[in-house]
Amino acid sequence: MNKNYFLGSVNVDYLQLSYSYDFNKVNIIMKKALVFGITGQDGSYLAEFLLKKKYKVHGVKRKSSSFNTSRVDHIYEKNNKNFFLHYGDLTDSLSVNSLINLIKPDEIYNLAAQSHVAVSFKIPNYTANVDAIGCLNILEAIKSSRMIKKIKFYQAGTSEMFGKVLESPQTEKTPFYPRSPYGVSKAFSYWMTKNYRESYNMFASNGILFNHESPRRGETFVTRKITIGLSKIKLGLQKKLVLGNIYSKRDWGHAKDYVEAQWLILQTKKPDDFVIATKKQFSVKYFINLVAKELKMKIFWRGKGLNEKGYDENNRVIIECSKKYFRPSEVDALLGNPAKAKKILNWKPKISIKELVKEMVEIDYRKFLNDKKK
Repeated sequence: MNKNYFLGSVNVDYLQLSYSYDFNKVNIIMKKALVFGITGQDGSYLAEFLLKKKYKVHGVKRKSSSFNTSRVDHIYEKNNKNFFLHYGDLTDSLSVNSLINLIKPDEIYNLAAQSHVAVSFKIPNYTANVDAIGCLNILEAIKSSRMIKKIKFYQAGTSEMFGKVLESPQTEKTPFYPRSPYGVSKAFSYWMTKNYRESYNMFASNGILFNHESPRRGETFVTRKITIGLSKIKLGLQKKLVLGNIYSKRDWGHAKDYVEAQWLILQTKKPDDFVIATKKQFSVKYFINLVAKELKMKIFWRGKGLNEKGYDENNRVIIECSKKYFRPSEVDALLGNPAKAKKILNWKPKISIKELVKEMVEIDYRKFLNDKKK
């Protein structure tokens, strides 16, 4: 495949920015969406979703020395007439302004972020520049453009903004208490989005998304670490899986369901903020057991706390905990209440955690099985 299909943010004279298409002899003007973070888990699923809705989808990726477009390569191959990639960087306000003024989108989705919580403690400045100032750059670009009344803006928030939770389950009215540079940066973006909405009458909405996973989840996130690690152990490619706090509880959904919610948030008559969650809570240990069951593995747990270990049928340690994978400040439990989204957006999750685990395990196990056969 020829991967030289990226378009610069300035020299794109040949890019068709707006035109109509004939569906069944009916002239329909196609909406244009600009997606920051197109190469991520959510960005790739959102691109697929919007293309099915007959959008022109413009995605933004950072310039790098290697290709990082594996999640969207298949989209480009199948929908090259309606799908475009541009170089850009949220931390560069000129880049953001140029893209918005060039593309003139109807909807903008900001899914771009340094989204790994543990990493945010290591690089807090970079996390703040991307996750906080990046959102501000988009809001300023919309405000200063001639399209302030036309563009609808979606900001991807996170349950990590609740952090040290003050009530459970968490709703749109629950106060934030973020416990990481990532959560703090996202809280900044949440309040900026709300402030610009109220100050400049912009259509700017926040989605407060709880954990959502898929086979496209990054391999450093705990759910993929588990599905990959246990698949490798099952195949004899790895001896042990080392994790952090297996007692942490999260509200887990599927990314496919959550990108539909993102789109629905921008289809409302008035901009607003919504919690997107399943209202079901499970521990990391429970997730491990689901994965093991799917792989037909038996895990026997012994010990408590950091000393708890998972043993296989031959009494070998295959799972253990390490303090080095704990956060400086832990978030023990998150549980969202999506009642508002259900009432106003008519949204509810369709994919259960068991179905999610089954899909993730099937894809990861098959991948490593094929690798082993090579």
